[in-house]
This record gives sequence, C-alpha cells and structure tokens, in this order.
Amino acid sequence: MEQRPLPAAAVDVVHQHRQVHDREVPVLRRRLADAAGPDLAALLPAAATALMDTLVLALNPSIDAEWRVADVLWEEKNNVHSERRWAGGKGINVARWLKHLGGKPQLLVPLGGQIGAELAGYLRAEKISSHIIRLREPTRVNVIVTTNARRQIRFNPLGPELSRRERDNILRVVRRILAALSVRTLKRAEARAPERGVHAASPPECLTPLLILSGSLPRGVPVTAYAQLIRSAHGFGVRTLLDCDGPAFAAAIKARPFLVKPNEHELAQWWGAHAPSRVPADASSAGSLRPEAEILRAARALSAQTRGWVLVSRGGKRGLLVNHAEGFHFTATPPRVKLRNTVGAGDALLAAVARQIQLGKPPEQWLKFGLRIGSKATRLAAGRLS
Repeated sequence: MEQRPLPAAAVDVVHQHRQVHDREVPVLRRRLADAAGPDLAALLPAAATALMDTLVLALNPSIDAEWRVADVLWEEKNNVHSERRWAGGKGINVARWLKHLGGKPQLLVPLGGQIGAELAGYLRAEKISSHIIRLREPTRVNVIVTTNARRQIRFNPLGPELSRRERDNILRVVRRILAALSVRTLKRAEARAPERGVHAASPPECLTPLLILSGSLPRGVPVTAYAQLIRSAHGFGVRTLLDCDGPAFAAAIKARPFLVKPNEHELAQWWGAHAPSRVPADASSAGSLRPEAEILRAARALSAQTRGWVLVSRGGKRGLLVNHAEGFHFTATPPRVKLRNTVGAGDALLAAVARQIQLGKPPEQWLKFGLRIGSKATRLAAGRLS
C-alpha cells in the first residue's frame, strides 16, 4: 500500500488541540501501521488505555555509586566511609523527576549483566515504568567521590558496546512506542472533539506527546541515532526534547527537535564551530561565553538552525529561553539555595520544563518552574527527590 502524506489538520490536532475529522484518522493510522510494522496491531489496545504521555530514552544508563571520603589524597590510600547506589544516568534522572512532578513517563532503557539486573530492581522500587531491552555486555557503574567539604569527582566508564542487532532492536521498539503514543493521542483528541464540530473545552493537559532524548549514546551506536529518532518522532506528531553534547548534538540539531537544552559550556562549543568569522577565535576557548549578550546571540543562532526552542542552563546563574522564529527570549534567575549536590540538576530542570509543556503553560513559566526545580535538586542527595 502506498504511504500517503500526513494531513496538515491531523498534525494540528496533535500540536494545537484541534478537531480530528473522521476522514483523517484512518489515514494517520495507515501511516502509523506502515512505519511501525505488523506488530502495531498488538499495541493498539494498550494505546487506548495506557497512562504514558512521554517516552524517555536512557540509552547509556548506569548505576551511580557515591563514595563518601574525608578528602581526596593523591597517591595515597583513600578510605571510603560510606557508599550509596541508585539508578543513574541523565535519562533516568529525567524520568524520575517527571514522574515526581505528575507526568506519566515511559522509560526505555537497555540493560545488561548483573549490574543491569540491579539497576532494574532500583527502577521497580521507585515504580518508574520501564521498557527494558536486554544487552550482552554489562551496564556501567559511575562513581561519584564526595568529600566532607562537598567537593565531588566523577568517574564515568564508557559502558557497553551495542551490537548492530541490539541497536536495530532499540530503534524498532522506539518507533513502535511512538506509534502507540500517537494513536492514543488521536483517541483522546477524538473524545474531546465531538462530531458536531464544536471544540471541546480546553483540556487540563496538552494533547501533545513528548520524546525526551537525554544523555550520551552508547558505543556501537552511530552519532546520527538521535537525529534519526527525532525525524521518526516528527512523522508521528511527537515533539522531541534533546539534551546531549558533542557530535551527537551536532548531528541531532539538524533534525530540528522541538527544544534543545545545552548548558553554557555546550553552547560555547557549538558556537565556537559555527560563529561568524568576525567573532574572536577565543570566544569559547574557556568553555563559556562572555558577556551575556554573546550567550543570547549564540542561543538565537542555534534556535534559527533548529527552528525551535533553545533552553540554556547556567548553573546558579540566569537561565535563558529563546525562540528565534517567534522573536522570543526570556531570562530568569534561579532561587538561591544551599548547594549540596550538582548531579542531576539539569535533568530535573528538563523534566520540569517538559511537564510545563505538557500542561500547556506559557514559555516564561517553562523557564521559571524549571529553574526552581533544578535548584531544588541541588539541595538534595543525588538520585533523591526529598
């Protein structure tokens, strides 16, 4: 069967809560079936009743192990006074906070070995809904060394190397879950848009489903993987939020995600490679941009390329939200808090922004709420919500 283009009105339903007409629904369903494969039929009954509204990918997860020491003594024995372990990695942190804030995330996470089994147990204990894909190689353990002065050193192993079969399986499962998300969104839209043509009352939550891509790509996965997933999400009417760095970031932004969240250092790296020649060569040599006008300029340039939102996190300094096409930029200052930990603060910020998008809040509120939750995370032990 020849694949027909997705009607513009169907996209409007997903993005702007408009009425879905009967003639459009079968077309989208046929396209979903073409894209997701024959197993889509098995997903449709679940899509009608599933609680999920966001798919969060944690492709290179870890167990985070915090070692508490008095101080770090180089070339000497360092006694570990205590150890704490929990499910870690950026994607898992995002899912944890999004669930805490009232969202309904589905976490897709590849796990392997005894460490993977241990991590899966932590997810079950936290009641984080997860789709686990089994790997041949073991999941990694990240080590965080925290001193009595609350200074930290972090050690992150590379993690497992995925085979081509494992990689293709992940991409296939993601597309099927995106299809299920899209079908469920259409069913909700139909229920809220009666045939008589009268728009239903504004729902308490946005109908738009989200895909959150957060963290590094595992070995064996090409740097274009996030870009490929973003394009798939576009086809299903799913908005993508992206938080990664390096070559994966450079490739992914070409696929035009709805929102990207670089920190100041990551934005400086991108700007150093893309700034006009008249910008001084050392503009990003220190891993930061100065003054703030240069940060705004870089964020606008990035937004012009993605044609979407750019959220710049800057630790305890003012955050920035930009949309070049809409002529929008907004800054806000995070609350001052007693710093205890910095692990996962940016992930908490991204989860909070995602929740505000789901609730249909204005962009100014995305940033304000995000900075508040990100600051809250710095007052807590890593991996904890209270």
